[in-house]
Amino acid sequence: MASDAPREAQAEVQAEVQARVTAVWRRESTRLVAALLRLTRDLELAEDLAQDALVAALEQWPGDGIPANPGAWLMQVAKRRAIDTFRRNATLRDRTAELARSLPTGEEAQVPDLDATLDHVEDDVLRLILLTCHPLLSPESRAALTLRLVAGLTTAEIARAFLARESAVGQRITRAKKTLAEHRVDLEVPVGQERTARLDDVMSVVYLIFNEGYTATSGEDWTRPDLCHEGIRLARMLAVLEPRHPDTHGLQALLELQASRLPARLDADGAPVLLEAQDRVRWDQLLLRHGLAALDRATAVAREREESIGPITAQAHIAACHARARTAEETDWPRIARWYDALSAAAPGPVVEVNRAVAHGRAHGPDAGLAVLDALAPGALAGSHLLPSVRGDLLARAGRHREAAGAFSAAISLTANEGERSVLRRRRAESLAADVGNAPSRTTSR
Repeated sequence: MASDAPREAQAEVQAEVQARVTAVWRRESTRLVAALLRLTRDLELAEDLAQDALVAALEQWPGDGIPANPGAWLMQVAKRRAIDTFRRNATLRDRTAELARSLPTGEEAQVPDLDATLDHVEDDVLRLILLTCHPLLSPESRAALTLRLVAGLTTAEIARAFLARESAVGQRITRAKKTLAEHRVDLEVPVGQERTARLDDVMSVVYLIFNEGYTATSGEDWTRPDLCHEGIRLARMLAVLEPRHPDTHGLQALLELQASRLPARLDADGAPVLLEAQDRVRWDQLLLRHGLAALDRATAVAREREESIGPITAQAHIAACHARARTAEETDWPRIARWYDALSAAAPGPVVEVNRAVAHGRAHGPDAGLAVLDALAPGALAGSHLLPSVRGDLLARAGRHREAAGAFSAAISLTANEGERSVLRRRRAESLAADVGNAPSRTTSR
């Protein structure tokens, strides 16, 4: 037994280092790929170089320790790989020299910060999003490629987000990269009408990135705050880039208002806390004020341009209704239901309808919400836990606890996120307990 102790200790150290490498990769990979794309102007090569740097980190860091500036370390390794690649290509000697000159000398601990090494890193990320939202690609391909490159999601995670087969999403991403390479697309940030034409897609994928952080599609963690903050950062950049577009301010407002709840979404034990049970004192008041101010700007710009409120800004108004309620009981559900009606008319879809059912269920009673769900087309959102979980909530509020438990069971089987499962298991247990407790009286009433 004693002889196994060193091996166990070594295994623990390696596991800890691997976890830290994973965390660093999640934080740095987007900026790394974006910066390498600007240097190489080759998306496939940029991804390969970034992956090579990750492999090097996995090989060296367990023995050498994690460097003081892991992002800069990864960038330096990737640049060296780039130089090796370019040296094998006689037509790219000038680029090799440029990269070689940019490499620092000395020990890795003296490597300057990544932000200082690269110019306009934030613009690189935005350029990457604008590239992946290129009109040459289908809307599905744009979203999948962006989630892969910018949000760092795996193919399996993207497939779950879109309720699609993993093989289909993988093929979609491969075809998208091939299309961009074959057409040698311009990597510069588009301007004027070209940029405006891509703006809706860019905002959609930024919202997707945020949503993946707000409720992760898989894994142990219910939320991924790093993705939420990345979404907010990108939304703020878009609002500065396109100040005359009301929805850019609406997107910023929506993300900041929703993110203000992040501190209250988990309790002290790390368990998920639903909106109505959250301690609103823990909401981030600064983000909340920023969100409301951005919403005011969105409304003002729309009024100046004599435009109607867009779908994203409508969602921001809904988030603002929650933000302004000091308690769950003070929530203006009739107003939220009206906003969802407007959103349903402007941007119809099953996800909107499910959320509209929640709002009408709170505003006008659970039967009103169930009626909205019953109007959905058969098979809507098949494979998603969203619809059965909302149906379970409405059934429980209607006192139909046994049916609610069944709906929660169906939802549990459809989610891959452990935090989401824990919430649904708790709701199912509450429904079963209520059903048992109500059994005598229900028999009597019959």
